[in-house]
Amino acid sequence: MLVTLSIVFVSSFIAFAISAICGGGAGLMLIPILGSFLPITQVPAALSIGSFTSSSSRIIVFRQNIYWPIVRWFIPAALPAVFLGAWLLKFVNPLYLEIVLGIFLVSNLPLLFKKQEEVSEVRKLSPLKITCIGFMAGFLSGFTGAVGLLFNKFYFRYGLTKEEIIATRAANEVILHLIKIVLYTLFGLISMKVISVGFSIAVSALLSTWFMKWVLPRLSDLFFKKIGYCAMFVSGFFMLGDSGSHLVVQNGGELLASSKENGIETKLKWLNGEYAFELSYDEGFEFEQVIPISELTEENQQLIKSRHPEADQIVVEVVYAIGSQSYEAYYFKDQVLIEKYDF
Repeated sequence: MLVTLSIVFVSSFIAFAISAICGGGAGLMLIPILGSFLPITQVPAALSIGSFTSSSSRIIVFRQNIYWPIVRWFIPAALPAVFLGAWLLKFVNPLYLEIVLGIFLVSNLPLLFKKQEEVSEVRKLSPLKITCIGFMAGFLSGFTGAVGLLFNKFYFRYGLTKEEIIATRAANEVILHLIKIVLYTLFGLISMKVISVGFSIAVSALLSTWFMKWVLPRLSDLFFKKIGYCAMFVSGFFMLGDSGSHLVVQNGGELLASSKENGIETKLKWLNGEYAFELSYDEGFEFEQVIPISELTEENQQLIKSRHPEADQIVVEVVYAIGSQSYEAYYFKDQVLIEKYDF
């Protein structure tokens, strides 16, 4: 446990230190790491403990820079949404949403290469749009435990200074984190291990706030925004890899590719299904799926069962090619292939 907490502390300090110069996002950076030590449904709870501490300390340090016109429209919409997100966490696998968020974050890569004028473009939103963003932030925060980097573009394009972004974001999120901690406790998602990991994150968050106060005045606005977009891309890249690998393991997924004498074959296993994509130089592209014998007609069932009575396993595949459909039967005896039969 001590090794786990040490890894979490060091990783959290690095993540919060990076978030200090890119406008936030430590939580999204930590999701893949915490997923290695905690069940995926408990990761948001541990993150919320650390994020609440981080937001509270940033409000204390940068309280004079809070931009209240955003806060007054953001929070009322975010509060009810966080209840919905935390409640759904008990019933819906967050991995699917994390994959979508990862794709969104990675899609911000082109912003790294835009000119200063384009990056510095100011686009203030109406109160209605701020309310909608607040609702989305609350829902995603309750469901994943972290949303910081997702809304970087919103804060950057509103025309706020570095200090105003840090302070306003903290003011928008601190109440959400507190509510999430209460909800996660009521829903039984907080254990002693979650508290220990959350405390380790909280200590590193406090240290990062001190670091932020020192480093922020030394950064230009353009560099601050560029680092923010870079962090969005990197976080999305790692989130995609982590959530994708977890999803594959949970669903018994497996992807195999092999070369054949007359082409290439790729096999995909997912849930209880098995699929194959085959490209033959002479027959073209084919899609194959394993099916139960019961899906065949009565006539074909009798044909298949009577061909090799000694076989202890029969695997039937339906084969889809361009303009045609056929079947293949594989007969095994003691795990050794006896015959492949096309019909």
